[in-house]
Amino acid sequence: MPRERKEIVYQGTPVSRGIAFAPLHIVARGFAAPEIYTIPPSLIPREQDRFAAALERTKEQLRNLRSQIEKISGEEEGRIFEAHLMVIEDRTVLDRVDEAIAERHQNAEYSFYAVIQTFLEAMRRVPDPYLRERTVDIEDVCKRVLRNFSAEPEEPNAEQPDHQHIMVAYDINPSDTAAMDRNHVLGFATEVGSTNSHTAILARSLGIPAIVGLQNAIFNLHALAPAIIDGYTGKLIVDPSEETRKRYKELQQEKTRLREALHELRDTETITTDGRKITLSANIEFEHELPLVSASGAEGIGLFRTEFFLLENEECPGEEEQYHLYSRIAQSVKPHQVIIRTLDAGGDKVPGEPLSEPEPNPFLGWRGIRFSLSRRDLFKEQLRAILRAGAKGQVSIMFPLVSGLREVREAKALLQECIEELTERGVEFNPDIDVGAMIEVPSAAVMAEEIAAEVDFLSIGTNDLIQYTVAVDRINPRVSDLYKPGHPAVVRLIQSTVAGADKAGIWTGVCGELAGDLLYLPLLIGLGIDELSVGTQQVPLINQAVRHLNYAECQLLAQACLQVGESREVDALCRQLAEDSYPDLLGQISSQ
Repeated sequence: MPRERKEIVYQGTPVSRGIAFAPLHIVARGFAAPEIYTIPPSLIPREQDRFAAALERTKEQLRNLRSQIEKISGEEEGRIFEAHLMVIEDRTVLDRVDEAIAERHQNAEYSFYAVIQTFLEAMRRVPDPYLRERTVDIEDVCKRVLRNFSAEPEEPNAEQPDHQHIMVAYDINPSDTAAMDRNHVLGFATEVGSTNSHTAILARSLGIPAIVGLQNAIFNLHALAPAIIDGYTGKLIVDPSEETRKRYKELQQEKTRLREALHELRDTETITTDGRKITLSANIEFEHELPLVSASGAEGIGLFRTEFFLLENEECPGEEEQYHLYSRIAQSVKPHQVIIRTLDAGGDKVPGEPLSEPEPNPFLGWRGIRFSLSRRDLFKEQLRAILRAGAKGQVSIMFPLVSGLREVREAKALLQECIEELTERGVEFNPDIDVGAMIEVPSAAVMAEEIAAEVDFLSIGTNDLIQYTVAVDRINPRVSDLYKPGHPAVVRLIQSTVAGADKAGIWTGVCGELAGDLLYLPLLIGLGIDELSVGTQQVPLINQAVRHLNYAECQLLAQACLQVGESREVDALCRQLAEDSYPDLLGQISSQ
């Protein structure tokens, strides 16, 4: 029987709260992991024979390929496959696989996969670029070896296990995070990443416990090993002891009880102790999140991101398809509003046309409203769809990443063209739809008063505003610690935005991560924010926190924060008022 393993704790950075118990499913880079299953000691020789047979089939195929290439292109080109053959003839590799089968009691294909991934990871980290490039050859031959194992038809798809699990990967991109089956993926942990990455933001929005920054943990882990993920403190506990399991079960029950108590109060008005009303909305990206909006008690949708819907396929959905989606969302949240952000395409991916070459700096490039204004046909399709959906419910429109007046005016001019076109077509639509601008770059915050005179509301996207203000890529681990939400410059830009909106007589919201941060909530309230839009999982927590705050005290806090010169001073002031106002709620964002 396999040896009983001792409890091991891996420490990462927590990015999404929660606790989950499940076996591990490991996904490494390069190619998909094969199915894994435990074998009894009696079948170890059989698995080692299966490995040897797969190698022989692979060698034969590679020799044939080499021969064919030599006939066509010459002996030099045929040598390309020498590197492939060397991998599967390397005695060190072969012995390691046989040992892995015997020691781990796992099937041959997975043992081979795990050993090769270890070698690949080592090669990726060498400074010699030539050697790093050779990882492609190794990945290619390994995929061929894996295909040459005899596969039984009933084996499940290893890429999407049909059982509950905790996923561990080198990294997980945002689209994969968004598409996770919450019935099966109970939590995830990655070797790289940061608290402010899009993947982390989506995990929080979807309520999936998550950890990043485990650093080289994958190759020490055993697939299917029982584990606990602690999204409060950033621990991944593998082979937990009975005592640890009991302690975490009790902690999970306590967190669940507190969460349920908050949900029972979800329909209470979001209002401070001295009568300041705050509109509390939800951020969503998918139609299937609509039931969560209603269940959370959110007053509508403060940010509907359209990127995944518009970019998930090769071709961008047309006006009709967009209209039907936006209409369903508008009808679902009645009588509240949905604010639809127009396409915020990045420099690395645009609808319907692959970029011929990557932009040198996509963050400062062709994205947001800039992209839409340069692809007017696509932009107008979306505008017409939103205008038509406005007849089905309370719909507002919001332009992303505006940097000044010109972009706002150009976008509004196109919106007017769409109104005239729809009038001519005789279709039902709302010509008086509210229009908003996102304040995400310092130039827009400085020009807030002028921009506010052109629109019906401003919404501050704090993720990008912080990033552009302090010149920090929030997902770059080398500088992510400089990404400071409490930076005095950020505080002053938010204050400037609110002041500009107030002068124009319009409201200001926050739809970035800062809106759901209990530490900075008193500051946002004190600066005069009218609306907060957060992930559906955060709505009840923020609702109760606001109800514990006094607006007058928050105003005094904001004035104090506007006078200091360092982030740590802002943080200390905010923390003091937060702890004084809702110490029990703050306790829910850390483990006890």
